[in-house]
Amino acid sequence: MSRVAFVTGGVRGIGLAIVDRLKRDGFKVAAGYAGNEDAAKKTADTHDVMVVKGNVGDFDDAARAVKLVEAELGPIDVLVNNAGITRDAMLHKMTAEQWNEVIFVNLASIFNMTRNVIEGMRERGYGRIINISSINGQKGQMGQTNYSAAKAGAIGFTKALAQEVAAKGITVNCVAPGYIDTDMMAAVPQNVLDKIVATIPVGRLGQAHEIAACVAFLAREDASFITGSTVTVNGGQYILG
Repeated sequence: MSRVAFVTGGVRGIGLAIVDRLKRDGFKVAAGYAGNEDAAKKTADTHDVMVVKGNVGDFDDAARAVKLVEAELGPIDVLVNNAGITRDAMLHKMTAEQWNEVIFVNLASIFNMTRNVIEGMRERGYGRIINISSINGQKGQMGQTNYSAAKAGAIGFTKALAQEVAAKGITVNCVAPGYIDTDMMAAVPQNVLDKIVATIPVGRLGQAHEIAACVAFLAREDASFITGSTVTVNGGQYILG
């Protein structure tokens, strides 16, 4: 029987690469999205996966999405909390709206989604929760106090929940990508991009499929002794001791 995976923010960039990899690995996959209808339709058509529209920053909407997925595909075994946005500004110019929007979509969503699957995972004695953080949640980034705080929060959430559910057959891990070659990076001016790449020891941006490969490993049944970990995938740009 195929296990069921739900990937939030799963119709573009890193999320789409994760959806593609998990589907190829034999999972029944649902991809969450906020509003990009064209990308959602393309994902459903080309990858033969369920797509679910919703606001992961809203608890009730997250609960609705989980119910829709479980009604169509079955109980969720693997949750990948990937949804994220940026609203960059220096703190002295940042609005409350910019702060709150990022915190709700990038951090509160992890609670909203996980809370709605965790009881079922505990009852069944199995689960994989994988949270997507960021290099900037580890080292911080000027102009991203909101984003860095949210992504650092994802790491703390991972460590705490891993201890709560380890005895129930549930692992909780985090993946912290560095700078990845996605549409977001394509919008960066070339001179700025060159400076970023110059700080990466491997000499290039990461690829979305490389993040997906890491997520796919953590989603495996035989990754059961790995929990509470944060895996850095950043080409050596930031190395933790």
